Amino acid sequence: MVIVTIDGPAGAGKSTVAKLLARELNFQYLDTGAMYRALVFSAIQRKIDFSDPESLVKNSHSVNLRLESEKVIIDGVDVSTEIRLPEIAKYIRFVADNELIREHLVNMQRQIAAHDNFVCEGRDQGTVAFPDSQCKIFLTASSTERAIRRQRDLANKGIVMEVDEIKKDQDERDQQDYNRKVGKLIKADDAIEVITDGLSLQEVVETLTRLVNQKSSANNF
Repeated sequence: MVIVTIDGPAGAGKSTVAKLLARELNFQYLDTGAMYRALVFSAIQRKIDFSDPESLVKNSHSVNLRLESEKVIIDGVDVSTEIRLPEIAKYIRFVADNELIREHLVNMQRQIAAHDNFVCEGRDQGTVAFPDSQCKIFLTASSTERAIRRQRDLANKGIVMEVDEIKKDQDERDQQDYNRKVGKLIKADDAIEVITDGLSLQEVVETLTRLVNQKSSANNF
């Protein structure tokens, strides 16, 4: 099986790019960030105290979490839209920093990707989840560029936020992600960094497709 990993900071466009790249390559797509968001959403719905790590771990094991194509299903309910709401991001660190929850989800990710070719995106795909993946990409963009893109995405969903507010939240998230004790955001030594400032979505997908094909030719996978 061939695994292409895409890591990078929040707002870099990993999810959108990974979906399109997977379609271009005829691979399956795995949005690992959605898995953490789903657990946050579940904890909120079940009124679990985010300051209680043991309860959060128990919840992660009790939730029936499934990824079907590009849908996120919790206990039989499609929550693909709800997990993208801004308030979900405020609680991500409580599940993302929990070593037992992260271990559980990484195991799930490996099981999902064990039987097909996958494009997997997240924060630690090339370093922790799939350190032996055949092609690793670190996708990033400037903080301002990412905030502008995020504002546009939210506006398309009917959510209005100022760029400065998004950038402030994003910068705080970056600091948390780069300094986490577990699942720290870090570029794998053998990852190819792609900076997307000034590039259209199509140009980014074309760039990544070319990189994967080059890797494929060089390594015969």
